[in-house]
Order: sequence, then C-alpha cells, then structure tokens
Amino acid sequence: MKVIEIDQKQIEPSPDLFLAERRRAIVELVQQQGRAAVSELSQRFAVSEVTIRADLQALAEQKLLVRTHGGAVRASSDSGDLALALRRQQQVKEKSRIGQAGAGRIADGDAVFLDSSSTSLAIAHHLKQHRYVTVVTNSLEVVHELFDAPAVDVVLVGGVLQRETASFVGAQGLDDIRTLNLQKGFFGAHGIDLTAGLTDVSPDEAAVKRPLAAMCRQVIAVLDATKWGRVGVASFAGLDQLAVIITDAGAPAEMVAQVRAAGVEVITV
Repeated sequence: MKVIEIDQKQIEPSPDLFLAERRRAIVELVQQQGRAAVSELSQRFAVSEVTIRADLQALAEQKLLVRTHGGAVRASSDSGDLALALRRQQQVKEKSRIGQAGAGRIADGDAVFLDSSSTSLAIAHHLKQHRYVTVVTNSLEVVHELFDAPAVDVVLVGGVLQRETASFVGAQGLDDIRTLNLQKGFFGAHGIDLTAGLTDVSPDEAAVKRPLAAMCRQVIAVLDATKWGRVGVASFAGLDQLAVIITDAGAPAEMVAQVRAAGVEVITV
C-alpha cells in the first residue's frame, strides 16, 4: 500500500476556517490522498462529524468528490472532461495571476475570444473594468462572470450544451462568428507539447477551438505550469500559430526555452 504524506503546513487544521476555505481544503486533501474518512476530517478541521457530512454532501453535489459510506473518495477524471467546478479548485493562485496578466493584454475596444477553460474564466474576472470590449465565448461560466460588466459586450457561440464544462460545442454557431474581427484569442489547454502544440482531452472542445484559433489575429495560450509536457487526445493549435504563452514561474525552464526558440513569446507571472 502506498502511503502519501500530507504537508501539514499546506492544509492547516483550524476551528476558525471559513466554510469555503474548509471545503476547499477538504477537496485538496481528498485529491492528494485519494480518500478520506469523516472521523479523520472531523479531527483535522476541529468540527463535528455532522458538519463534515454536510461538507461532503455539498462537495459531492458539485462533483468535486464522490461520497462514500463513512467518507469520500477522489472524483474520477477517467472520462476526460474534468468538471469545471473541480478545475477551478486547482492552481487557483497561479490561474488568478495568469488571468490578470491576460486581461492586461486586452485594450479597450478589442474583440476577443475566451474559451471554456478555468484560466479564461480568470481573465473574465479581471475584465470587468474594461470598456467597449467584445468578448466572444462558448462558456456559460464566462457569460455569468461578465453579467455585471455593462461595458463589456458578450457574444455566446451556440451549439450543443456540454454540461460538465458548462460550454457549447459543435460547429452550429461558428458561421456568424466568422464575420467578427477577433484581435486576440485566449485558449487554455489540457497540455502543450513541442510537436502536438495545444491539445485538449475533449475532441468536441478541440473541434470548436481549432477554427476559432484560426479566426484570431493573435493566439494567446494561458497555461499553468502543470500543463507543460502533457498531451491530450486532440490538437487544436500548433506552436507556429501561437504569439504568446502566459504561464506561471513553475513552468519547466528547458521547455520554455525551446518554445521561445521557436519564436513564441513566453510570459511568466
């Protein structure tokens, strides 16, 4: 049996943890260990077992973990499409910095595409003070994020609803988008590879991203460090199509150097 030690500094038991913070810490612990018992979580976070059971039920309803008798286990990602709610819990600080940097490259008056990745959602969060910006997206989460940004026009790409990622896929909505001049497109990815370029685990998502990347004058990849060297089942943009990659300081230095040598600007935040 493999024993996984949890960094006690990373997940600090405290009776004063706010509800959201405790639940996020529970998800992180279950992700690291693979499973956790109600009694273990009750002791770790210094709350009652009744409270922990309520936490686990709420997290299971969000598909962040799977409820079991006496505890919970890690949510399976074998199907390829990892639920957006779970992806939003991963590399939160890095994605926020990447999102802020991405939003900083959008000028007032720009028309841009934001895909359904959690990193593009972070860009939307930092866009609310912009003016006269048009955001084209296939993501319901991005639409919701920009609902209270009256100076940002939002164009939703239609198609077939993919519930796990809260996005639309399919070619049905692309014809109308072709009439727009998209200055920049921001794309998250399952991974980036020197040969395969940007890839996705969902062929349906890749089929939407591929023509949209071709429509954008400038393709900007927004990737945290965990995406470097990974390859998904479907490619949607080659390295030769990329103008910029925004990533965090944990990106592998050797691969970053190779990508820069290929003519792509890499920004670390």
